[in-house]
Amino acid sequence: MTDYRKLFDLTGKSAVVLGAASGIGKSSAEALAGLGASVICADVSGDGAEATAAGIRAQSGVAEAAVCDAASAASVSALAASGLQKFGRLDIAVTTPGLNIRKTILDYSEEDLDRVINLNIKGTVWFFQAFGRIMMDQRGGSLIACSSVRAVTIEPGLAVYGSTKAAIGLLVKGFASEVGRFGVRVNAIAPSIAETALTRPFKERPNIYNLYAAHTVLNRWSSADEVATAVAYLASDAASYVSGSTLFVDGGWT
Repeated sequence: MTDYRKLFDLTGKSAVVLGAASGIGKSSAEALAGLGASVICADVSGDGAEATAAGIRAQSGVAEAAVCDAASAASVSALAASGLQKFGRLDIAVTTPGLNIRKTILDYSEEDLDRVINLNIKGTVWFFQAFGRIMMDQRGGSLIACSSVRAVTIEPGLAVYGSTKAAIGLLVKGFASEVGRFGVRVNAIAPSIAETALTRPFKERPNIYNLYAAHTVLNRWSSADEVATAVAYLASDAASYVSGSTLFVDGGWT
């Protein structure tokens, strides 16, 4: 009989989480460490990354911090190389940073467009390239990107952001088709609205909070931890036959 508990156990695995200073990235790093993985917590905020790593170590986990700009190919490549040097193998890599400039298409400037595309789309490509090459060489690994319900459901001011999140879903499918024969799995999570530091201003406005809560069948926002458990599943051997998928963690929003 299959040992199903062991399938979710990440003991002995190595992981890198980009965007680990806050929100879903922070909770993802904590979830992976809580299941036994050794984690590099990376973020453009070095202090934030170190705070997450310190919190994991305080719970007897294994974690360290690194500074990385997810929109920079060179920075992401350096992060992957340092992770490989430290662990000798990279089993799991997660990227969560994203940028939304909430404006109508008519109001978007070229600078706005470049900023959103550079982080959301180009950043995902740089992530896949840097960590994908390593995992192809070692013939195994799990790559996890971050899409959104906005990939499939939209409202005024979110068209550009939503289009980048839809693009991530197709990048996942495409890269999964390219690296599957090397034993590398590629997936994404698609959260709806989670209670994080970034969304706190919205939560403090009851009309906005209730409006977004009502989009879900559960009539509430998620916690970042509830999204992180989906990351942990996709990272684990429990998802060994899952690749090219986007897992919606949206409370039934879609």
